Amino acid sequence: MSNPLSRRQFLRASAATAGVVAAGSVFAGHVHANPAATANTSGTTLARVATPGRARKGGYRPLVAGRGWPLFIRQELATAKSGRETKRTALASFVQLTDMHITDVQSPARFEYVHPIQGPAFRPQEALGTQGAVALINRINDVARGPFTGRAFDCVVSTGDNTDNHESIELDWFQHLLSGGTVTPNTGAKNRFEGLQALGSSLYYRPELDSWDIYKDRGFIQIPGLLRAAIRSHRSPGLNTPWYAVFGNHDDQLLGTVPNNIVDWLYYSGVKYDLPDTDPTAVAIGRALGSDPTAVGALLAKLRVTGPVIPVTADARRRPVSPREFVRRHFDPGITGAGPVGHGFSDPDGPTWYRFRIADGVLGIALNTTNSMGIADGSISRRQLDWMTRTIAANRDQHVIVFSHHTSSTMGAALPNPETPGEQQYDGAHLVAQLHRHPNVIAWVNGHTHKNEMIAHRGVTGKHSFWEINTASHIDFPQLARILEVTDNGDGTLSIFTPLIEADSPYTADPSDLSQLGLASLYRELSYNDIHQNDDLLGKPSDRNCELLLANPLH
Repeated sequence: MSNPLSRRQFLRASAATAGVVAAGSVFAGHVHANPAATANTSGTTLARVATPGRARKGGYRPLVAGRGWPLFIRQELATAKSGRETKRTALASFVQLTDMHITDVQSPARFEYVHPIQGPAFRPQEALGTQGAVALINRINDVARGPFTGRAFDCVVSTGDNTDNHESIELDWFQHLLSGGTVTPNTGAKNRFEGLQALGSSLYYRPELDSWDIYKDRGFIQIPGLLRAAIRSHRSPGLNTPWYAVFGNHDDQLLGTVPNNIVDWLYYSGVKYDLPDTDPTAVAIGRALGSDPTAVGALLAKLRVTGPVIPVTADARRRPVSPREFVRRHFDPGITGAGPVGHGFSDPDGPTWYRFRIADGVLGIALNTTNSMGIADGSISRRQLDWMTRTIAANRDQHVIVFSHHTSSTMGAALPNPETPGEQQYDGAHLVAQLHRHPNVIAWVNGHTHKNEMIAHRGVTGKHSFWEINTASHIDFPQLARILEVTDNGDGTLSIFTPLIEADSPYTADPSDLSQLGLASLYRELSYNDIHQNDDLLGKPSDRNCELLLANPLH
């Protein structure tokens, strides 16, 4: 339940900071407040946010600039005390990216034809992901500081599913986007788009054709030249601050679900499959991807004989990347950018998890929660769990923030992991219990669900409690990233501010503008109008822009 502060209460509380609770007031749970009094909200969703405009024929709704989302003070783990704004000290300020899903949309190793059953298999905006990523990087560079503390960003952390299909070329694009350089989002033929949006059936949005498809039934329009523009070379400025990469299930397996080595021949194929959604094999593959990915191999072997197929140009750059290569590639001097060397990974031949310094007195721990058995859910191995607990205990004089791809509720794959043979695997509930043992853990930041959500994990004492912070993806609407600012309130509590940001591109797309910026605008607007778009990914208002209170474990 949320209780809005009246204007009188807000002004009585303090004019020195946003979202302060009035002196003597006690609220159980959430408090809704206006942050605009003192926070520098420019460039964040506190100031304005993409909002659907008036629907046109078919239901397509252009986006427009809407009112910003409010700040919610979350007090499940500690009470907000009056006067804390005058004592507050900034400890850290950083940005979380998550689920960027940089995608080779022309790859034969995709299952677009199952999207009526598995929505994420095809997105009408997916060919514009690199342009959208540059617009988000521009926003981060422009904002540059936490809006509540004014502290310059210490780093940026990308919490997994950096790539969509763990292809070598996708990883190359991702790394050059974050570190800066030229990106050519094209594979196969050099001068034409060979994906199903150009060659496929009416099951997909085909923007360059004037013929009917199921998306045009929903008000999508023909945009001549869109796909040709999508594969043009363009530049990313790179992030101005050090960045770190966390490993996700899409960085590990075919589409994040199919066990490795079962159908790896698909990556090198010279054909793409395009089945009607009524085809029984398409239905079977769609169901298998959600329940038994190991069955996909036999089904695809059948399709190699029966088709139907569309010829495409084979491209060796589509080869799948192993976890070991993923780590090694982050030591490539050509993609260092703002650094650091290795982007968190400790050794080119080392593990897929690591520790890193966020700021003085604030330690980051990046976990690998993927399970290569062939399932989207995650788990954590015994060796990694032991390393994590030792590292936290050895740094008990520092605040610790844990990063992973999976959330506590999506780590149910406690199955044997081919990447860690012989090791016991643990689920999310076990990881939460381990984190509760360490009072210096203040937050667990993750992605995977493509949804904004804040979870208060209450321990045996206030100092054994922490916040789980989950953030919506880059690829699906609302296409967000999150700023996190950690402050010592000087009264025995900490605050973690969590304002969300959007890409720096026009809210209303102009279909005639096929520039890099125009494509970024279309990337967001098409995502809102996707037939699989889900408003639940926004999360509750109190899961978006927050001040999260908790006891200061080092006080």
